[in-house]
This record gives sequence, structure tokens and C-alpha cells, in this order.
Amino acid sequence: MVSANPPVKRASVHTLGCRLNQSESVLLREKLEADGYRIVPFGEEAELGIINTCTVTNLADAKCRNAIRSFIRKNPRAFTAVVGCYSQMGHKAIAEIPGVDLVIGNQDKLSVLDHVGFGKNETPVIVRDRIDKTDFTIRFAGELPFKKRANLKVQDGCDFMCSFCIIPFARGRARARDFANLVDEARSLAERGVRELVLTGVNIGTYDHGGRGILEVVDALNGVPGIDRLRISSIEPTTIPEELFCRMRDPEHALLPFFHIPLQSGCDRILGEMRRKYSVSEYLDFIHLARDSVSDLCIGTDIMVGFPGETAGEFDETCRVFRENPFAYCHVFTFSEREGTPAERMDGAVPVPERARRSAFLRRLSAGRRHDYYEQHLGRTMRVLFEDPKPGLWTGYTDNYIRVVVDAESVPAGTGNLTNRTAEVRLEKISADFVEGRLE
Repeated sequence: MVSANPPVKRASVHTLGCRLNQSESVLLREKLEADGYRIVPFGEEAELGIINTCTVTNLADAKCRNAIRSFIRKNPRAFTAVVGCYSQMGHKAIAEIPGVDLVIGNQDKLSVLDHVGFGKNETPVIVRDRIDKTDFTIRFAGELPFKKRANLKVQDGCDFMCSFCIIPFARGRARARDFANLVDEARSLAERGVRELVLTGVNIGTYDHGGRGILEVVDALNGVPGIDRLRISSIEPTTIPEELFCRMRDPEHALLPFFHIPLQSGCDRILGEMRRKYSVSEYLDFIHLARDSVSDLCIGTDIMVGFPGETAGEFDETCRVFRENPFAYCHVFTFSEREGTPAERMDGAVPVPERARRSAFLRRLSAGRRHDYYEQHLGRTMRVLFEDPKPGLWTGYTDNYIRVVVDAESVPAGTGNLTNRTAEVRLEKISADFVEGRLE
């Protein structure tokens, strides 16, 4: 690589996909800033662009390609690096995009700066090693202020091998982050202003490092001074220890009353074809136990629509299961054939327009369930951690993940800046996907 040009000073990091990708992009930005780069918003002029990609669906792949081309069009002389899951699985397609300089998979994505050059490459450099199966540590900068919720990566990879899922191939097999290393980063984040940590990973309930599991992670982070709230991101239903319930009930423990537990289908036959590890009745028994054990518990889920062979009646059954059980919302995923997965070869493909119709219907159901969940809390006073303000508004989330907006003009004089502060808020009115509140 040519290195005669002056060092790159402006860099842009664009993230597609999951919360784990978001967590890794924050680490990339911190590494860039520690190395002297100035981070600019994606789309502005920059000498370095890093696109952190997703490959969970064909649509995700297309969005990645669009983002890459968009950056190159606006910054034709910039060094363009593409990292992450799509780089791991679709490196050949990415390398064919004119203007790409570097394609780097998940094994080395956090070391992308070691591969960045100055000036354009004649052909893309591809770094796509086999993903290590061993546990890992993460180097973090730990210097700049970070006064908002932060994602904390605790785990990567998955061994469950669901028939529709490409992620075990893109992210590798399940492995844990070094226990002391993740606690050290949590301390660093707390010292820099973070009050809420969201634990992220591909299959975080399988965390196991030296005999320590997710319970030990939660308890260790609870002991970090300054961390007031812990939230677990998506977690597989068969990996959740019931001992988490008592942590959520304990007012002195930072763990919040929130679970996002993928269901995927309300039909046992489809669950079997998906190679999920539970029946519908086992799943429902667990979430009812959780709901009965933890007051104000928010339960969200993922549902996949249009899996091969899914009949209209089976889809209706999934909708019934969602409607009649204690879910606050669902994330809807339209089935997408992923090359190399067993589901790609299954018969009975649901026509794409029918997949879209079912997805839209279920999203409308989810919006209704979220509205109902919010309505159950109107008139109550709840604790809210406020985040970045919007013009004239303060926004934040309750412990059980209700999005709350407070009109700045209604805040009592002398209250001061609410960013990264908790306050008691009376929930008064539902507006779209949030609740309007008033400080008590």
C-alpha cells in the first residue's frame, strides 16, 4: 500500500444490522479517535469510510451494497473499508464494487486500522480468516465521555444452527468474552458517564467463561459503581436461568424487568423445521412464569414470517399465539433464502408477495400490542433515564422499556439538563410509538 500521503484525519463509520454491530462500531469509533481521526457523520466528506455490514437477509445484503456505493459516490478518493458479517459471507460481491479498498471479515474487524492505507488500492485487499473458536478479549480506548446507554459485547457466535440462519457461518461458533475484560470495560464506561449497559451478543445466554455464566456476568456488572441499569438484549428461550427473575425483582439490583425472547413461530411443525429447541407450549409456559414472577415485565419477541411450507392456517396460529399471550411487541422478520442454509433447499416456498402481506399484517398487530402495553401504564409514575434531547423535548425509557417524551417547556424551572439523569415521570398520553409524560 502507498503511504506517502498525510495521515487521514476525517473518518466515517456506518453501521447496519444488530445491536452487536452497533456495539462493535462504537469500539471502532473510539479506536479511530484515539488514533487521531475526527469522526464525521456518514455522508459527509471524509478520507476514510468504514461500513460495518449485516447479512441476516437478502435485503440486508442489498442495503449494505447501497451504503457502500453511496459512500464511494460522495467520497471517490476516500479509502473505503467494508467489515463485518456481509464481508465474511459475501466478500466476492463486495470486491466487485468499484472503489472498495478493503474487505475484512469478523475475525479481524476490530483491527481494521492495521490494514488501512493511504490512497486507493488498485484491487481490494481481502482479509477473511477462519473465525477463531476460542474465547476473546477486546481492546477498548476508554478515554472519551460516553453519557448515554452503551452496548457491552459479552459473547459472539452461535452453536444452535437453526435451519434458516446464516449467522453461525458469518460469526462463527459460540465463544465468550473474557470475564475480567468485560468487567473492565464496564468500569471504564461507568467512569466516562454511562449509567445503563445493554448486554449484547449473538447467543448471550450460552455465555460460559471459566465456569462463569450469564448470572455471574449480571451480578458482577451490578457491582460496578455508577452503573444503575442493566438490560439484557435478545436471549434464546432455552438459555434463560430463572434466577434472573429475583434480580429483576430486587430494587437494589441494576437488572431491569425486560426480556426480548425470540419465538419465531407459533406452530410446532414450523419450529421443528426451523430446528428450534422448544415447543410452543414450553415457550409459553416460560414467559407466563416470567410475567407472573416479575411485576411490570416487558416481554418482546421475534417472529419469522413466510418460512418454507408455512400455510395460511399456520400463520394465523402464530398471530393468535402472539395476540393471546403477554407480549408487548414483536420484531417481524420476513423469511429470506440464505445460501448454504438447510432452509434454502426446502420445498414449499411461500410467494414473496404473500410473505410481504403476512409481514405487514403482523407488524400492524405488533403496533396494536405496543399501544395496549403502553395504555396499561397510563396514569402511573415511573422512573425514566433520559438520553439525547430532541429540539424542545426530553426523551428516555422507563425501566421496562416504554419510550417516554417530555415537553421541555413543562419541565420545572431550575431542573437543569436532564441528559443521562433519571427522574420520576407521570405517563399521561400515547402518541404514535411513545408516551407523553410530565416530570413529578
